[in-house]
Amino acid sequence: MTEQKQAESCEYLCVHEDTVEKVLGQMPPDEMLYDLAELFKVFGDSTRIKILYALFEEELCVCDIAQLLGITQTAVSHQLRVLKTNKLVKARKDGKNVFYSLSDEHVYKIIGQGMEHIEE
Repeated sequence: MTEQKQAESCEYLCVHEDTVEKVLGQMPPDEMLYDLAELFKVFGDSTRIKILYALFEEELCVCDIAQLLGITQTAVSHQLRVLKTNKLVKARKDGKNVFYSLSDEHVYKIIGQGMEHIEE
């Protein structure tokens, strides 16, 4: 039997109703799952990941990030806007300078756990 036919046969022959109901009861609403998927899309860009990883280490201004990554300040500003919109980074003004950092402990954990996962 092909994998597709096996998957189709599972639909009809062996549904564990109690297990399905239990899992359905624990599933967040579709809107929350959509928002979660959108959040993870933000991590799908290597430039944004580099910025987040740099901010994992130190609070930085746009000029610092541009120098570190070897890209323009305009490109950095654009990516920071995406990260800020998704509440992954925050900004702090110091005179004329604006410094960026990770927004909270959750972002540190996401980056840290992601690195642990790929290092395994």
